[in-house]
Amino acid sequence: MSRTNTAQERTPAATGAGVNRWVVLLVLCVSLLLVALDATILHVAVPSLTEDLRPSSTALLWIVDAYPLVCASLLILFGTLGDRVGRRRVLLLGYALFGIASAVAALATEPGVLIAARALLGVGGAMIMPATLSILRAVFPDRRERATAIGVWTAVAAVGAATGPVLGGFLVEHYWWGSVFLINIPLMALILPLGRRLLPESRGAADGPWDVLGALMAAAGVLGCVLGVKRAGAGDPFLALPTAGPLLLGAALLVLFVRRQRRRPHPLIDMGLFSRAAFTTSVGCIVIGMLALVGLELIAVQYLQLVLGLGPLETGLRLLPLTFAAMAAGATGSYTLRRIGPRRMVGWGFVLTAAAVLLLTFMGQHDRPLLLTVGFVLLGFGLQTTLFSAYESMLSEAPQRSAGGAAAIGETSYQLGAGMGIALLGSVMNAAYAPGLAAVPGVPAEASRAAANSLGEAYQVADQLGGAAGGALHQAARHAFVNGLHVTLFVSAGLLLVGAVMARRLPRMMECPEESAEPVAAGSAVRGLSKRAECPGPSGSPEGVAVAEPSPLARPSEPRVPATRDAIEPAGSGRPAL
Repeated sequence: MSRTNTAQERTPAATGAGVNRWVVLLVLCVSLLLVALDATILHVAVPSLTEDLRPSSTALLWIVDAYPLVCASLLILFGTLGDRVGRRRVLLLGYALFGIASAVAALATEPGVLIAARALLGVGGAMIMPATLSILRAVFPDRRERATAIGVWTAVAAVGAATGPVLGGFLVEHYWWGSVFLINIPLMALILPLGRRLLPESRGAADGPWDVLGALMAAAGVLGCVLGVKRAGAGDPFLALPTAGPLLLGAALLVLFVRRQRRRPHPLIDMGLFSRAAFTTSVGCIVIGMLALVGLELIAVQYLQLVLGLGPLETGLRLLPLTFAAMAAGATGSYTLRRIGPRRMVGWGFVLTAAAVLLLTFMGQHDRPLLLTVGFVLLGFGLQTTLFSAYESMLSEAPQRSAGGAAAIGETSYQLGAGMGIALLGSVMNAAYAPGLAAVPGVPAEASRAAANSLGEAYQVADQLGGAAGGALHQAARHAFVNGLHVTLFVSAGLLLVGAVMARRLPRMMECPEESAEPVAAGSAVRGLSKRAECPGPSGSPEGVAVAEPSPLARPSEPRVPATRDAIEPAGSGRPAL
C-alpha cells in the first residue's frame, strides 16, 4: 500500500537546521559501541565478582546470561515498535534505561540486584540496537553511501565486542568489578542530549493497530530458543527438560507468530521478506558468521588463559589483531562490494575465514605468537567482510517502511548465531575433550569425571590430588584440550564452507535502483540525501543504473527533502527484489 499522501501530510514536531548524515552515523556508532562493549566486558570480571558477591552457580549463570537473553528476546518487539512510534524516540528511551541500569549494576551488593540490572541493560540494548540500524537505513537512502555507513557500523560492533575483554581486564586489575558498568554512565550522559539534538526522527508503516500479542509471542519464542541453546552450550543434556522444554516451547511460539503475521492485514513483520532469496540468505549468513566468531572467541580465550597461562589483560591484547583486521574490512567493505558484488564478497569472506581457522589448527601446547596473530588477522578480516556484506544485502533488500523489523530480524539472527556458536562448538569441544581424561594413570574415576567438565576444573582437581597423579592429570587435561580445540576448528571450518555455498544465492552485483520508489518526505534531518545512484561493475564501469537527482541544496524548493530533523517518512511500496 502506498503511503505517499500520508507521508506528505505529516507535520514535523519541530524544525531545525539540517544535520550532516555522517554526524548522525557517528552518534549511532557510539551508541552501538556501548551496547557491544557491555556484551563482553563482564567476562573477565566474573572471578572478581564471584569473590565479592558470592553468588550461587545458578545466580552466576543468570548474571552472565540475563543481558543477552533479554536483549535477544525483545529485539523484534522494540524494532517494530520503533517503526510505529518513532525510532529516535525508542532509541533515546533505550539510552536512559541503559544508563540507569549501569548505575544499579555498578553499585549492586546482592546477586539478585545485579541480575535485575543486567536484565534492564538487556531491555535498553534491545531498544538501541535495531534503532541504530533502521535510522541508518533512513538517513542513507543511496545504496553506495549506505554500504560505506554499514561498513563503519559493523566495524564498530566488532571493535566493541573485541575490546570489551581488554577494557574489562584493565578496569578489574586497577579498580573493582563494578567499574565495568560505571564507565557507561558518563558516556550515556553525553550521548543522550547529543542524540536528542542531532538524530532525526523516522517512522515506518503505521497502518492498522500495533500487534501487541504478536510482539509478546515473538519475544517469548526467541527467549525460549535462546535459553534452550544456551543451556545446551553450558553442557546440559539436549533432551533434558530444562533444555528441550524452552527450545520446543520457543519454536512453537515462533511458528504461531509466523502464522499470525501471515493472516493479519497489517503485520508486525512483512513475512514476504523471507520469500526473497537475498534477504533469507543474508540472515542465514549472519547466523553462521556469528556462530563461528563467538564460539571460536570463547575457545580462544580459554586456550590463551588456561593453556598458555596469559592474564586477562594480555589475553585481550592478543585478540586485538582480530579487531584491527575487522576495522580494515569495514573500512574497505563498500569499495569491495561495488567491485565484486555480494555473492563473491560473502562467499570469499567465508572461504578466507575457513582458511584462517584451519591455520589455527597448528596451535599446540606452546605459545606461537606469530601464528596466532596471522590467524586472528585473517579470521577478523574474513568474518567482518562476510558480516558487512550480509547486513548490507539484508537491509537493502528490505523497504524503508519495514527497516525496524528488518533490523530486528538481523540483530536477532546475530544473537541466535552467537548462542548457537557457544552451544554447538562448545558441545563439540566437550565431546572431544572428555575422552582424553577417561583413563589417566593414578587418577580415581570420580576425579577423572570431575576433570572432564572443563579444563579449569581439571586444574583444580589436579592441584587437590598433587604428586605424580596430579601432574599426570594436569598434562593430560592440557593435551586433551588442545586435541578438542583442533576438532572444533575443523568442524567450524566445515560450517564456514557451508556458508560459502549458501552465498551463491545472493546477487552477483550490487544493484542500485532509483530510490524514488521510497522517497524521503516530510522532515528529513539530513543534508544531501539525494545522490547519484550509480554502482560500477567489476571493471569499474557503471552497471547500467545511473539516476541523477539534484541535491536539495541546489533546489531549495524541492518538497521531498525539507530542512527539518523530526521525521523521515518512507513512502511507496518498497524496493524490488534483487
